[in-house]
Amino acid sequence: MRPFPLRLTLLAAALVASLAQAHAQSKPIVVGGKNFTEQLVLAEMTAQLLAAKGIKADKKDGLASALLRQAQENGEVDVYWEYTGTSLVVYNKVTDRLSPAQTYERVRELDGAKGLVWLKATTANNTYSIALQGDEARKRGLRTISDLAKVVESERLKLATDGEFARRDDGLVGLQKAYGFTYPRTGLVLMDPGLTYEALRQGRVETAVVLSTDGRVKAFGFATLEDDKGFFPSYVLAPVARKAALDANPQLGPLLEDLSGRLTEDVMRGLNAAVDVDKRDVRQVAADFLKEQRLVQ
Repeated sequence: MRPFPLRLTLLAAALVASLAQAHAQSKPIVVGGKNFTEQLVLAEMTAQLLAAKGIKADKKDGLASALLRQAQENGEVDVYWEYTGTSLVVYNKVTDRLSPAQTYERVRELDGAKGLVWLKATTANNTYSIALQGDEARKRGLRTISDLAKVVESERLKLATDGEFARRDDGLVGLQKAYGFTYPRTGLVLMDPGLTYEALRQGRVETAVVLSTDGRVKAFGFATLEDDKGFFPSYVLAPVARKAALDANPQLGPLLEDLSGRLTEDVMRGLNAAVDVDKRDVRQVAADFLKEQRLVQ
């Protein structure tokens, strides 16, 4: 039998590769998101941006962190916006105290080995804080979490938090160990993360877990306690994508990094406040920002 000519073999291989890439590009990019305002805005913004650039996009948001990460590792979600500290502590079980830059590099390396690519990070560090009503913090003389630790048990203070934070090592479990205190069993009031702000505002609890880029902290006059022992890691926000999705869609990485470069802490506070304080629709807030930045027409 005559051997198949090398040129035809190479052409056939190139055709197969081209068809495979075309098939991959025809599949929608699945954009994931967690179950709080900032994540809903980011997922919506990403989906709108990709659609405007001719990339089919499906959105799968409203998920808990662990479920979303598992979906991405399983190939069910292609891209979502993650926080460096969450990947470091929760997903990769790293307990070393690292600088923001070291944290980013470590998770980029660890997740890269799993086929997940950390793209250019924003300058927004959305870390956790413990908040009180401003007047209440001043009346009690509480400025730091160490101050809080001294009175939590004796004054039987209540904390509004979500179940995920209450169970996480980089959340309440680790925080109480680091500062040597424990909220009374009846002191934990579990609820959706978006409801903790209203619970504190209405006086149903004395303390609440809040996020530093949430616009309601300033709008509601809350006082956030200084993490004087530096317990919370850096939670810098960045897009994380499956390498397979980036390889199949060459536009995807540059588009996400362009968007990432425009997201500062002040920008995120403004976007979050537009939804939570001004009660605007998430889709409209996302669309307006993309137009203001001239990312879409």
